[in-house]
Amino acid sequence: MSRFKGVYPILYAFYDRHGRIDDGLMRLQVDKCIAAGAHGIAVLGLVTEVHKLDVNERRHLVEVVGRAIDGRVPYAVTVGEQSIHGQIDFARMAQANGASWVILQPPSIKGFAEAETVRFLGSVADALELPVAVQNNPVNMDVALSVASLLRLREEHPNITMLKGEGPAVNVAEVIRASQGRYAVFAGHGGKEYISNILSGCVGLVPAPDCLDLQLRLHQLLIDRNMDEAEALHARLLPLIVFMTQSVSFILCYGKRLFAERIGIGSDAVHARAPEIQPTAFGLAEVRRMTQDWGPLA
Repeated sequence: MSRFKGVYPILYAFYDRHGRIDDGLMRLQVDKCIAAGAHGIAVLGLVTEVHKLDVNERRHLVEVVGRAIDGRVPYAVTVGEQSIHGQIDFARMAQANGASWVILQPPSIKGFAEAETVRFLGSVADALELPVAVQNNPVNMDVALSVASLLRLREEHPNITMLKGEGPAVNVAEVIRASQGRYAVFAGHGGKEYISNILSGCVGLVPAPDCLDLQLRLHQLLIDRNMDEAEALHARLLPLIVFMTQSVSFILCYGKRLFAERIGIGSDAVHARAPEIQPTAFGLAEVRRMTQDWGPLA
């Protein structure tokens, strides 16, 4: 079983006014998340706007974040290249820059038998010398795997020990039950069902960093089985999580601005990379209403 667990914020991509990745803000983001108590750091998920970054930018971001972490906490890198050799090369590059484990995304090519996706991911894992997770997100990704296929990957490829399970909590619970706990499962969806996730056997969460301090507190309450306080804190977080998780575009529009305010750089430091929805006065006011007592990231 994997040694990795806890809350791993998946970093935003911050750009400068010229549209390039802002290395300084990326380093600041890492420092703020670690200071808040993050158990690890993750990059190159949908929240990192991976769909808007070219391969050179993705490599650059992995390098910048790896240097900023400097071994202080575990480092997880999502690998979404569309070929077996591409994923192997990218994962090895990530390992060379400090990655503790990688998260393999199924190639977004529809129309093939599920066994082909299993073969693809297994071939990548077999070529690597670090722990591997598989991302299974039937809500936001074009290709997802059945429980049977996930079990096959776990049985046939010994370094596939983790799952980024982002479906409904009842489906994630079924994977944990069927695998008899052989998958260390990190939940997603912003932590919307995090109490259910932990009760079903998940080991952690990969959320956007907007409410990292509060979600770290929630995680500890759940580990301690302090359920009354956990339920109260989760209820406090849910309005914002529901608001943000309506779409990836909502998270990028409002979540990144909230996070910028909470780490003290102000929303004016957020430079969008088109295409992106534009915030409305009402939307910004709603975020302020839901987070008015949160203060800076603590």
